[in-house]
Amino acid sequence: MCEYTLGLVSISFRKHSPEEILKATRNAGLSCIEWGSDVHAPCKDLPRIREIADLQKKYGITCSSYGTYFNPEIHPLADLTDYITAAKILGTDILRIWGGTKKGADMTGEERLSFTDTCQKAAAIAEAHNVTLCLECHMRSITETPDDAISLMKAVNSPYFRMYWQPFQWLDTEGSLAVARAVSPYVEHIHVFNWKGSDKLPLHEGTEAWKSYLSAFTTPRTLLLEFMPDDRIETLPVEADALRAIIGGCI
Repeated sequence: MCEYTLGLVSISFRKHSPEEILKATRNAGLSCIEWGSDVHAPCKDLPRIREIADLQKKYGITCSSYGTYFNPEIHPLADLTDYITAAKILGTDILRIWGGTKKGADMTGEERLSFTDTCQKAAAIAEAHNVTLCLECHMRSITETPDDAISLMKAVNSPYFRMYWQPFQWLDTEGSLAVARAVSPYVEHIHVFNWKGSDKLPLHEGTEAWKSYLSAFTTPRTLLLEFMPDDRIETLPVEADALRAIIGGCI
């Protein structure tokens, strides 16, 4: 029995409605979705959040996570409760957040201490609400290098504060694999795509690279397709088939 959970990140299709995305997700044989808070599921629009939750039931899709744009460096901690409320209505206890706007090497010592302190406070809020905050794995943030990401994870030291992983399109396969191996103990979900620099390529062309990436994780994670090589929702079934092939055909 395959233990991977396969899904989609809704921001892949910002121009489409939640119902169109849910229908496409179901038809592609995927089981879950990460809703973005920027377009599809704004945290303060609770009627819309409840409507999406009802649509999930209609299409048999669960919410893997809530993709927020909360940034501990610039947003008040009080904003977290709005995101947590929305996440729980959607049916998830995992919220993706941003790891600041600078990589560690560009932070002053004071900035790093302040960011760490804010993340510790955010983790405490998450614990109080029994949810998990996960830093986006992204360049120009604290997760750009594994050393900085791990240093922060250790400093916060909370099971309610973890991270995502995705390959950096500016690294080669070995470079991304090294990062995956380093941060794997702290990773909750994985964003899946096949980019080389600024070029978006079909996932099947990255099959061997992705098989090596997944070998870095000791237990299966939730794999979320993010972006299509041509930005078309009609391409989702092809990319979903490629993802199933990567993990051996099981869903």
